[in-house]
Amino acid sequence: MLIAQHIRVTVDAVVFGYTPKQGMSVLLIKRKIPPHIFKWALPGGFVHNDESFEDGIKRELQEEAGVSINYLEQLYSFGDVQRDPRGRVVSIAYWGLVNPSNFKLAANTDAEDAMWCRIDELPFLAFDHDKIIQMALVRLRNKIRYEPVGFELLDKKFSIAELERLYETLLGRPVDRRNFQKKIHSFNILIPQNEKLKHPQQGRPAQLFSFDEKRYDELKKEGIYFEL
Repeated sequence: MLIAQHIRVTVDAVVFGYTPKQGMSVLLIKRKIPPHIFKWALPGGFVHNDESFEDGIKRELQEEAGVSINYLEQLYSFGDVQRDPRGRVVSIAYWGLVNPSNFKLAANTDAEDAMWCRIDELPFLAFDHDKIIQMALVRLRNKIRYEPVGFELLDKKFSIAELERLYETLLGRPVDRRNFQKKIHSFNILIPQNEKLKHPQQGRPAQLFSFDEKRYDELKKEGIYFEL
């Protein structure tokens, strides 16, 4: 005998951002509908019948925070029986990277507000979203060591010092400056720009670079992988 199961599916996104001033941050929205009304949470919601999970989370990000995203990866499914007071709800979680300076946050639909929150200053979050963020952070720190996903967080043009500070922030530890610069340059994935940083923090103006994504794709096909 078949027993009907009433399981609903949501999508949630851990979107990481980075600025030299604020450091590592995550996108949060303030819910304006029950459950957990006026609590901070990850952007997300129920999937429509006519859309894929990825299309669903991209729609939710645009609706709830005004954010569009290029780098997005499925993280995990969260299905603890008691995770949602509305009943049996499974969340398909994603994580992604954006440069916060590229967007002006605009809360709408189910969101009362939206903000970038430092990763070490998270408020109490709705549902099990703190658990989702911690898993996404582990995934990011593992992945950034062997794929250059961190470039998504920088401006199109950046200095080596800015790239180094980004990696130290994401990894949560210092990097050896000499070895870091030597290894980065050895991949030949940086394109020198005819510009220098106008207001460097110290010393001479710093050379600016851009990421050569085409060159990196060629290296991957040759079996050479980015690793720090």
